[in-house]
Amino acid sequence: MRLQKYLALCGVASRRHAEEMISDGLVKVNGQVITQMGFQVNENDIVCVRDEVVKPEEEKRYILYHKPMGEVTTVSDDRGRETVMDHFRDFPVRLFPIGRLDYDSEGLLLLTNDGELTAKLTHPRHEVKKTYLARITTHLSPDELHLLRGGVVLDDGFRTSPASVRVISEDTFASNVIIAIHEGHNRQVRRMMEAVGHKVLLLRRIKFGPIDLQGVERGEWRDLTEEEIRKLKDL
Repeated sequence: MRLQKYLALCGVASRRHAEEMISDGLVKVNGQVITQMGFQVNENDIVCVRDEVVKPEEEKRYILYHKPMGEVTTVSDDRGRETVMDHFRDFPVRLFPIGRLDYDSEGLLLLTNDGELTAKLTHPRHEVKKTYLARITTHLSPDELHLLRGGVVLDDGFRTSPASVRVISEDTFASNVIIAIHEGHNRQVRRMMEAVGHKVLLLRRIKFGPIDLQGVERGEWRDLTEEEIRKLKDL
């Protein structure tokens, strides 16, 4: 079995992140640092990440967490900020977030120790849709809606794919918009709105693929149901 797949089965990280850890020299096999991609291991090998032995976890857990603003979506933070993982330090299995949600955004975040599923859900070719509620300054014009729905060019030259965008309410100085994208470019929704002249005042992820946030309050979490897990795997 390839080392990066072994690490994913251990719940250490997604396969893609595991490759980065190997490249960074953080993984040892039988006491030797391995930086070669595709290195083969078996059940008799001793695999360590940051000098800690890791083994495949038999129990898989799938968690839906309603992340509040003010938490980073990382295992640790070098600036000492609160992370989503602070709520799961004593969990019986080691969890990792599926994708990320910005520090100043809130909403649905999935966590699991199923590295294979994480890799599938975060790989660009699978185009898993993420849906957000955005409160933005002023009102979107028909031309701006058309631009967002067709794809806009961000400040770094990246052109977004077509998005599903609809305005659900407006008041004097702001609008509430539902926007669904399948990409994961850094702070993408905020930068898409900036590209058409609007600032995002609040951003909440309300759906990840077929899973929605309904019934889970900020800072709370629950296990996914068997049906929800099946739907994610069917993606």
